[in-house]
Amino acid sequence: MMRLLIATDAWRPQINGVVRSLEYMAAEAPGFGAEVTFLTPERFRSCPMPTYPEIRLSLAVPGVVSRFIEATGPTHVHIATEGPIGLATRWACRQQGRAFTTSYHTRFPEYLSARLPIPEAWSYSAIRRFHNGGRAVMVSTPSLERELLSRGFRNIRRWTRGVDTQLFRPRGERILDVGAPVFLYVGRVAVEKNLESFLCLDLPGTKVIVGDGPARTELERKYPQTRFLGALAGEDLARVYASSDVFVFPSLTDTFGIVLLEALASGLPIAAYPVTGPLDVVGASGCGVLKDDLREAALAALEIPKDRCRSYGETFTWRESARQFFSNIEAVHTAA
Repeated sequence: MMRLLIATDAWRPQINGVVRSLEYMAAEAPGFGAEVTFLTPERFRSCPMPTYPEIRLSLAVPGVVSRFIEATGPTHVHIATEGPIGLATRWACRQQGRAFTTSYHTRFPEYLSARLPIPEAWSYSAIRRFHNGGRAVMVSTPSLERELLSRGFRNIRRWTRGVDTQLFRPRGERILDVGAPVFLYVGRVAVEKNLESFLCLDLPGTKVIVGDGPARTELERKYPQTRFLGALAGEDLARVYASSDVFVFPSLTDTFGIVLLEALASGLPIAAYPVTGPLDVVGASGCGVLKDDLREAALAALEIPKDRCRSYGETFTWRESARQFFSNIEAVHTAA
């Protein structure tokens, strides 16, 4: 039996792709002969993250983390994030001589440079050292793998993502009482998501934003014709997807975008820039339009059949995602 400890700074009540991915890995673990324990912010005091108070930073003490790992006795440790818990866990693993893997979910260098005068090269140097200290770093797409290899990252393994196709599906009812067509965005409402490149577009119908974040107040003031619904989850979120016509993904920095899979499973075509994430998920599937002109992409996506998107979305399963995840961990132990 594999006893896996997953250390993560991203955890409930946060709603994001990291949290969802880890929850699904834990749910699938028994089928792969694994038992999962989490080390999360729930075990520590925390403080608000500068410039992003919705996210709290754990005051993780390396000694406490080290004792927790010893008491848990995992056969392997996976570090999901590069925050305080991730750093303390990395330190403890190196002190104890334990093997660990990491995963690269978020472009922190780009996010930092969008808020603070910190050169991306400095941040990438630190992030590269963090990940290269493990047995392997898991990434979600071929494009991201190529990019990180060019930046000096080593031992990269692929770990794709999945979607709950029972929850996210086309539905007969439309719950949004707004003018059609509906152009939808789901995700954090923050500067790094490049939302204004979507909100400023001259499009028919209605733009709808689902999510919360530090930029929401300012964007609501600036774009009063856009419907901001706040953060939604579960059935409430799934029904909004099913009530929309096109999913617009303006981000230039996401490493994957689980929301793309949720949209496809709901029957929504994608409009996005031709960058990492959309290029890998949509590709040549015919289920989206990727253009540097986001308005052209959004209008052209209206012509894509919803059943084509649904069929393609059904090919992304959490079972396959978990198979890759646990196979990566087994492989690094076998190679040791």
